[in-house]
Amino acid sequence: MAEDKNLQHGLVIAGHGRHVWVETPDGRKVICHPRGKKSQTVVGDRVLWQITQDEGTVEKVLPRKNLLYRQDEIRTKSFAANLDQVIILLGAEPEFSESQLARALIAAEAEKIRPLIVLNKRDLTPLFDRAWARLAPYRAVGYLVLATAFKPHGATALPNDNEALSSALQGKTSLILGPSGAGKSTLINRWVPQVQVLTQEISTALNSGKHTTTSTTLYWMDEAKTTALIDSPGFQEFGLHHIAPMQLAQLMPDIAAQAGDCKFYNCSHLHEPGCSVLSAVQGKTSGVEISPTRYKIYGDLFAELSQTRY
Repeated sequence: MAEDKNLQHGLVIAGHGRHVWVETPDGRKVICHPRGKKSQTVVGDRVLWQITQDEGTVEKVLPRKNLLYRQDEIRTKSFAANLDQVIILLGAEPEFSESQLARALIAAEAEKIRPLIVLNKRDLTPLFDRAWARLAPYRAVGYLVLATAFKPHGATALPNDNEALSSALQGKTSLILGPSGAGKSTLINRWVPQVQVLTQEISTALNSGKHTTTSTTLYWMDEAKTTALIDSPGFQEFGLHHIAPMQLAQLMPDIAAQAGDCKFYNCSHLHEPGCSVLSAVQGKTSGVEISPTRYKIYGDLFAELSQTRY
């Protein structure tokens, strides 16, 4: 088609409502609007766009290799695409939600994205020791968990896995997820010093009852643009409503490892006789253990995903 000559390639690097910032291969940044009333474009998308006066219009989203979603009280909404890994950043304080951690891990598993758990604030003992112990079930099933101590304002960090994390980021597009106060802004400022991300103080009142407009942004770590960090606010909004309840067990490695030995092929792992998952939770299977906390999260999520969807 003749009009295809006017289309240009671009990368979506930020989203603000229905508008997105598209970066061209030569580094220009253009505000673009979606074609039509509903925007299907998210940060990380490779797109074809064309100039319309001083701005642009996204004409086509190129095929994605993966897509992550967030969930509010009303709907599921996509927010990041084409990721190599998800960095789940937690802090020794405030105390992290294991349910939110599990949600992030399940979402990454569903899209075949490598997850990496990072526990920050190693200098805050004994708070760090307690948080590290809570992550034992995750290390036991094979998740990589790093310990870090990011220090704002250039202070020297204690010996930790900062260098291991830096190495894990190289050459990849990584989404940084984490609750308020975990140190996301400090992490981004450390590896992308030209970006002045405001570091917020820990808030005891998250005001989670309100839905606020948020933005997701991609930052390049290197001039060659081979390594990128994507910052996304709103860890509490991470959603799984696009996943069917019976898929859930296969997306939790500790439960999936036992699910194949159940008496019934369609076992929900909640109440059926001959359920290998229940046996492991109850300590009846030699050498096999499923954390009661992890199993409770499974049950809660199964119930949530079984509710009628609107």
